[in-house]
Amino acid sequence: MFKPSPKSTDPSELVVGGITPLTMIDYPDHLSAVIYCQGCPLKCDYCHNSELIPREATNPIPWHEITTFLDQRRGLLDGVVFSGGEPTLQAALPAAVKNIKKMGFLVGLHSAGPYPQRFAELLPLVDWVGLDIKALAEDYAALTGSPKSGRAAWQCAEMLIESGIPHQIRTTLHPLNSSPDKQKTLIKRLSTVGKTDHKWQTCRPSDGQNTRRDFPGF
Repeated sequence: MFKPSPKSTDPSELVVGGITPLTMIDYPDHLSAVIYCQGCPLKCDYCHNSELIPREATNPIPWHEITTFLDQRRGLLDGVVFSGGEPTLQAALPAAVKNIKKMGFLVGLHSAGPYPQRFAELLPLVDWVGLDIKALAEDYAALTGSPKSGRAAWQCAEMLIESGIPHQIRTTLHPLNSSPDKQKTLIKRLSTVGKTDHKWQTCRPSDGQNTRRDFPGF
């Protein structure tokens, strides 16, 4: 697994691989833009943004171009979602979140929870979280290629549920986790932590095409 980047207080150090200028599905009940952070330590075989897995972006979008675009969308967008890749990999993410908050936007976070320490740092800063819980902790290695990723993700789920922050926990149904027994056990384990909004998602094999959209002109 990648080690998270060292601490940073400069939002311009955030490596951004793409942006969706408008979405109604990435932050429930809010019109939002999505910033796709480059880099992910996991190797899920159904990933639809595989071009975001490497830490280095082919054509990174400068932070000042993103803030200029968002400045022109004040009053039109409700929020900004940091997605990926895995946003919590990057040390500049908390500074970037604070920057966007100062602009008056709500901030959402999509994460798979591989870095609990940074996840904990971000929770007080964001308004909504979409967390991927891919499987039971003991089944993660077969899905992600990282034996410690399950324990980290479930630790983040506990922090999120206990925080009371609005959120959704999503699980993609994969052959490794889709048996009725596995599903029941997963829901039971989540319920022992506390009340949560959980959603099952259909697994679609990756066709090599990304789901993000680069904003024209970036």
